[in-house]
Amino acid sequence: MTIIAIYHLSIKIISRGKSHSAVAKAAYRAAECIKSEYDGKVNDYSRKKGVLHTEIMLPKNAPSEYSNRSILWNAVEKSERYKTAQLAREIEVALPKELTAEQNLELVREYVKCNFVDEGMCADIAIHDKGDGNPHAHIMLTMRALNKDGTWAAKSRNVNGIKVLTVDWNNRANPEIWRKDWARICNEYLEINDHADRIDHRSHKRRGLDELPTVHLGVAAHQMEQRGIRTERGNRNREIADFNKELRQLKARIIKLQNWLDEDSKSPKQPMLYDTIQDVLFRKAKSGKSQHYQDITNVKAFANMLNFLQKNEIADVSDLNNKVSAMYDKQSEIRTELKPVERRLKTLTEHIKQGENFKKYKPIFEQYQSIEPGLADKLFKREPKAEFYEKHRAEITLFEIADRYLKEHLNGKVAKPPMKKWRAEYADLSDKRDTIYRDYYSLKDDVKEVERVRRTVDEVLREQPQKKREEHGLE
Repeated sequence: MTIIAIYHLSIKIISRGKSHSAVAKAAYRAAECIKSEYDGKVNDYSRKKGVLHTEIMLPKNAPSEYSNRSILWNAVEKSERYKTAQLAREIEVALPKELTAEQNLELVREYVKCNFVDEGMCADIAIHDKGDGNPHAHIMLTMRALNKDGTWAAKSRNVNGIKVLTVDWNNRANPEIWRKDWARICNEYLEINDHADRIDHRSHKRRGLDELPTVHLGVAAHQMEQRGIRTERGNRNREIADFNKELRQLKARIIKLQNWLDEDSKSPKQPMLYDTIQDVLFRKAKSGKSQHYQDITNVKAFANMLNFLQKNEIADVSDLNNKVSAMYDKQSEIRTELKPVERRLKTLTEHIKQGENFKKYKPIFEQYQSIEPGLADKLFKREPKAEFYEKHRAEITLFEIADRYLKEHLNGKVAKPPMKKWRAEYADLSDKRDTIYRDYYSLKDDVKEVERVRRTVDEVLREQPQKKREEHGLE
């Protein structure tokens, strides 16, 4: 089975406690204009492009009017009294580019029906495709069950003084079930439509892969990369891809050495490597014939081999075997150490980026918030606040994104993000990553020397007279 098709599935909670609005989110995903009855805001995203299809799927006992997006999400907002209420769950999935738009729509419908609608959730689907090679779907799901009469049920009830949830939709096992089923249904559609590619919901670690995982590009970075514009995340992914390739090659080289040593160790009489290489060096210097040892071009290469053997206290094949085994363990250790460092650096990069945006654009956001309409504005129906927003939309949006991000990662405390602490940790981890990389390149040098030893011994086995080979214990 070839794992080529892209797998991406993320799950988020839309929470009022994080300054989210289910109505605003639904309007944005569907590119519609919807007024929120909860806060009175008009959320107009009707000019948004790239929305290929929108659809609401309802369970059997849902009121038919909930097929109207505005009615559904305003009803959800109205049913929640608390400022920290969880309003909706959003699932974002990458759609297989191998399938047509119609096939992907059927795929999403089947997935949503089986996993969510049949379980009693209302689902709001929006399929986005700007023609940039990144088709994806947003699935907004209600958090409350519906009673038989179509009214919203309570999220929990009291049973003998114990809070009991009325549905198990927040069960921690569900994300794994939903992720696995998305992979299953995608693969079924790929197979039915004669595509050899498949996707896998499991992480690199669970799939037994040695590779470092790449970072998710995101829509904006993906679009820039598609236009030939290199991005920071794209560059990092290319670096990771190159390093993954090097790791695979290094591992393969070490395994090849182990196989060679396994064969050689079967001989009851093992060669004394130091003496063998010294003898080859002596004969080479005496005869002046270097064509018999094509990849060893000068005396320095021999000296490096001898220094390597001496430094690592390698006398014979058995010692060399131990060294190669240690090298195999080292490459595994390098990979294991590097993964958490790379993950944390990725997190800190986003922390620092959002912290900088928060500080940079906060004055503009505060200025926007302070604008109040004057008498003349009311008489002439001018909206200075709206005009200010249009002029500074990008800055305000970046601040709001940063504000939500920091609240989520700092338990609501964003007055002063710990930028100094993050930068110091980033610097320390960068130094640690550099140390790991130095260990890696040192290991590569060791592998190179062992390969030279192997080639030299192989040449001796092929070319030395029978008597000389016996003297060196090569037979």
